[in-house]
Amino acid sequence: MTTSFAMQSIIMGSPVKLSQSRNGLNQFVPSCYLPRLHRSSRLRVKCMAEEGEKLEQSSTPLTDSAATVPKPTPAPFAKAKPSTNFSDIFSFSGPAPERINGRLAMFGFVAAIGVELANGADLSAQLSNGGLLWFLGSSALLTLASLIPLFQGVTVESKSGGIMSADAEIWNGRFAMLGLVALAFTEYVKGAGLFQV
Repeated sequence: MTTSFAMQSIIMGSPVKLSQSRNGLNQFVPSCYLPRLHRSSRLRVKCMAEEGEKLEQSSTPLTDSAATVPKPTPAPFAKAKPSTNFSDIFSFSGPAPERINGRLAMFGFVAAIGVELANGADLSAQLSNGGLLWFLGSSALLTLASLIPLFQGVTVESKSGGIMSADAEIWNGRFAMLGLVALAFTEYVKGAGLFQV
């Protein structure tokens, strides 16, 4: 209760009226640590117009000489160039991890379903019969093909359009990841391939 009162007193700016010792310090918080809030201090707020917003006209009357001077047009905002730093590209929210994993999952899901339809082999049989080398080779190739444009500063958003957008690729990759996990789990529970009876 006492600490709550002390904190409320500090926040509200009123002096703390708790039991004080002879040297004038509070028993909980020394006075040198208490903030000195001045009631006459003013809070100044500055506002800047965002891109595309219209600036308001000044309320001061214009003289004839000021009315004839043309207003300078603001320079357009330059878009920031994407970072080509290795740690920025591979950061948790960077462009590489989810996009590369999604591309590999899309490729792996289509390949797994295609081989199963053609041969009838389930996912574990595909990996044990030479599929692991194909997986590692295609993973390295797709990863390199995805990283080269990122290290050159090319964004996926700049090259996307229509139905082949960057967001569509991310969502397709997420669904392919879920599909690959569901395929492996279903084949494990069933004990055979997805399309085998």
